[in-house]
Amino acid sequence: MNILEKIQNKEIGIFIQRLSIGLLILFHGIANTSTNYSFIKSLLSGIGLPEFIAYLVFIGEIVAPILILIGFRARLASFILAFNMLIAILMAHASDIFALNKYGGWAIELQALFLFGATSIIFLGAGKHAISTSSKWD
Repeated sequence: MNILEKIQNKEIGIFIQRLSIGLLILFHGIANTSTNYSFIKSLLSGIGLPEFIAYLVFIGEIVAPILILIGFRARLASFILAFNMLIAILMAHASDIFALNKYGGWAIELQALFLFGATSIIFLGAGKHAISTSSKWD
């Protein structure tokens, strides 16, 4: 058995994917709570929507990442996170979708990473290194 065969482990890969997406978006969510969602509130009021809707972001950036991290209903939580990121891209970054940043990278690469990372968890599930593995939403 060669070294590549020894290190190939789909379940560890899924676990790392969950940790990466869950932890990084959780830090982003904590930062948003510290500003009381002021940026999101300003976006909402700018398009005529009530500011209280901003508090739904708490579910997408705090609750869903925690569920992804622990592996409880990870598919459902990833769906919520992916939806949250899609709305964030459309509301706050629509003008950047086809733009490059000053370093030549995609202007929304971080948001896209969260969106596509969450989408991959929807298809992969939580894997065996999770609190729950018995539901179709895990």
